[in-house]
Amino acid sequence: MSSAGCFRTGSSRRHMTAQKLGTPGKIIAVHISYESRAAERGRRPDAPSYFFKPVSSMAASGDTVERPAGTELLAFEGEIALVIGSTGRHIGPEDAWAHVGAVTAANDWGLYDLRAADKGSNVRNKGRDRYTPLGPDLIPAAGVDPESLRLRTWKNGQLVQEDTTGTMIFPLTQLIADLSQHLTLEAGDIILTGTPAGASVAEPGDVVEVQVDTPGGLSSGRLISPVAEGRGDFDSSLGSLPRVDDTQREEAWGSRAAAGLPQEQKPAPGVDERLRAKLEAAPVAGLSQEMRKRGYNNVTIDGVRATRPGTKLIGTARTLRFVPNREDLFATHGGGFNAQKQVFDSVSEGEVIVIEARGERGSGTLGDILALRAAQRGAAGVVTDGGVRDYSTVAEIDLPVFSQGAHPAVLGRRHVPWDADLTIACGGATVQPGDIIVGDDDGVIILPPGIAEDVADAALTKEIEDAWIAEQVKAGHPVDGLFPMNSTWRARYDEAQGQGASQGSAQGETIVEAPDTAGEGP
Repeated sequence: MSSAGCFRTGSSRRHMTAQKLGTPGKIIAVHISYESRAAERGRRPDAPSYFFKPVSSMAASGDTVERPAGTELLAFEGEIALVIGSTGRHIGPEDAWAHVGAVTAANDWGLYDLRAADKGSNVRNKGRDRYTPLGPDLIPAAGVDPESLRLRTWKNGQLVQEDTTGTMIFPLTQLIADLSQHLTLEAGDIILTGTPAGASVAEPGDVVEVQVDTPGGLSSGRLISPVAEGRGDFDSSLGSLPRVDDTQREEAWGSRAAAGLPQEQKPAPGVDERLRAKLEAAPVAGLSQEMRKRGYNNVTIDGVRATRPGTKLIGTARTLRFVPNREDLFATHGGGFNAQKQVFDSVSEGEVIVIEARGERGSGTLGDILALRAAQRGAAGVVTDGGVRDYSTVAEIDLPVFSQGAHPAVLGRRHVPWDADLTIACGGATVQPGDIIVGDDDGVIILPPGIAEDVADAALTKEIEDAWIAEQVKAGHPVDGLFPMNSTWRARYDEAQGQGASQGSAQGETIVEAPDTAGEGP
């Protein structure tokens, strides 16, 4: 395909220096390269890996992309394409961007039905005709910051992908330098630099658009790909036929839920049913008392209250950290599939999302959409030492949420979502992933998993004791010597417990023993 058939030089001033593209010698594509995609896939590569796409797969904006009849998983992947401007070998990262002539939009289409036989090479999956549309305009690379490019993808007019090169696992300059230590990059070669989270499946009748732009206003224009049904008469005598399974469906759509698959049933991590029953019965105040007896004085998340009184929260911690807002950092970490969205979109059943917001109440740290997503994934709840937007709506969702209260402002007013699954501080307490979180109307406490059951047992024992003491107070006894119990009262309590156990076994009830003389101490 000639360059004129695939690209045009924009008529506006911003594209006046854009070069036309000749037929490339090779098209190289990167597998996983964005943090958001790695989080979505559940695997983070230690180093970049690549595959080739044939030049014959190139297409122009407006060209139809075909899904063969009888197949189901035609997936789009919006990407930033680099056009090599000058030949190089053994290029250092510091010189890499000088070898890029232009930047444009790409859509790395693939047919997941054909993945199985080709493993990671993607020859048939991604090498089909018109499966590499590029354009429509070129952004001159000179003067462009390679870490500030923005990529967006729309499906039928709805924004489904948005990310920046500042969140890539492997910077663009590293990809160029790495490839050049293995092969010569020639002028005109194209590097497809990977896709962020949000890539999914398109069907005949859908239209997918991809655009790349810069903070200065330079743009590739929208790369438009209509989808239609094509021929599906595969000959089994020549090669393997298309086939899919639920694993392929999940990866193509981006999640089991998006693929319409039932959620996998997993036990609540770290809290088995026996321990859960004990923690349900044990009040946070009692757990706090027992932790203090063991020398733990800093295990309560202070200042947080439930959106709904009477809420009980039990689960294991999944941690998320916000840092104070800084405009340049929010530009690179605040948009797209950021750390906040990654956690809410991947939280497991039985986990509590614990957010470090530095006690900053002047901004929401979640709202109704994210709360709903967490509830749908089976999360046990959310604890944040910041604010909550859409407070009344969040309170109606079947999800325990503990926070500093309501605030109407969006996240970016005070916070940048930074990272997750690490040790954080929330409400003055240190929280680690996997810690057991328990909350009720008295507040929220953190229990190290190794001692949680012993603490729960002790708290329940103390609850029984306190209930007996309360009965004695109701009967008119003074608290002096009774609360806490002296040796005489302790003996009476032990005797009552023994009688209650034996009579309760015979009659199904518990006896509360009272002293002989009402109104007197022992």
